[in-house]
Amino acid sequence: MDQFDVKLLQALQSDGRLSNFELADIVGLSASQCSRRRAALEDTGAIASYHAHLDREALGLGIVVFVQVTLATHSPDNSRRFLKLIESLEEVQEAYALTGEADYLVKATITDLKALSRLLNEVFLPHDSVAHVRSSIVLDRLKQTSQLPLGHLIPAETRAAEGSRSRRK
Repeated sequence: MDQFDVKLLQALQSDGRLSNFELADIVGLSASQCSRRRAALEDTGAIASYHAHLDREALGLGIVVFVQVTLATHSPDNSRRFLKLIESLEEVQEAYALTGEADYLVKATITDLKALSRLLNEVFLPHDSVAHVRSSIVLDRLKQTSQLPLGHLIPAETRAAEGSRSRRK
C-alpha cells in the first residue's frame, strides 16, 4: 500500500460516493488508475463495503444506551447463547467482549425509555446467559466517526516531508 492508496482510502472514508473522476482529482492519479486501485483495495478487503449513514434522530431513535453485561457462567456454550441473543436484536449496533468487570459492552439505539425498559427487563435480564446488566444512557455525543486512522500506513519519511512542507507555508 502506498501514499496514493492511503489518499484514496481517506477520500472514500469521507465520501464513499465519489466517482473515479472525483477521486482522481483528490488523489492525483488518472481515473482509470483510481478505478484499478479501488478494485484492488476491494479485492483485498481493505474496502469492506459502501453504505448510507442514516440519522437516528430523524428516524425517531432518540436514545443511545450502553449496556454492560456480566454472564451468569463463563463457558463457551453460555457465550454462544449470549452471542445468539445480541445477533437477534435489531436495536444492537455494536457489541464487544471485554476484559475487566463486565464481560460485554453493548451499544443499542432505541426510541424511548419504555423501549429501554423492555430491552433490559424483558430481553437481557431474563435471558439464561445473563447474570447482571448495568446501563448508561448517552446524554450527548461528543464525537462520532466511522473513519479509521490511516497515518500509520504512510511511511515515516513521507510524513516527515509533508510535515516540513506544511510548516513552511
